[in-house]
Order: sequence, then structure tokens, then C-alpha cells
Amino acid sequence: MCKITKEQVFEATATVIDPEVGFNLFEMGLIYDAIIEDSCNIKVVMTLSTRGCPLHQMIKSWVQEAVEKIDGVGVVEVDVVWEPAWNISMADDNVKEALGGGTPSF
Repeated sequence: MCKITKEQVFEATATVIDPEVGFNLFEMGLIYDAIIEDSCNIKVVMTLSTRGCPLHQMIKSWVQEAVEKIDGVGVVEVDVVWEPAWNISMADDNVKEALGGGTPSF
């Protein structure tokens, strides 16, 4: 039985910063799931803010490398999906506010 938790995987992905906006992928809401097998192989399901992201492969590699640093991890696979499509409402409040997608104050 694998003792790695989703929280550990999410913490690892939070070390990866989106170079365009300067926030980490987890707080941006780009990390959708982490599937952890009994063998400690991990599949990270994520998206990118835009389909045409020129750093698509690099970001995917950065996520894989970050998760591979977890003690006891097996094979890490990163699956970039486009459904559901990412939008600013998926981000943490601090990201929404900084990117202009927060709730307006009156």
C-alpha cells in the first residue's frame, strides 16, 4: 500500500510556477487530480490556462520532476486535459484578485 497522499502531490505541484502569471499551478486551479496507485505510481491530471501555451511541454516536465521528488514515488505520468476547460473561477481568491477575476467591491 502506498503512503503517498494527494496532499503531498498537490504540495509538489505548488512548487511549479506558471511563468506567464507568476502563480503556482495548484493555486491557479490547473491541477485537477492526482491518481495514486498501490505501487506509488502517480498520474497527475491537469490543464493549462490556454491550449496554445508555448511552454506546454516544459510545464508538463516541471510537474513531473516536482512530483518525482516525493520520497517513495514510482513512475509519474502527467496527463494534460482540456475538459473541463480552465477559467479564472477555478483559481484561488488571491489569484482571481491579482488577475482581475475577483468579485468586485462596492
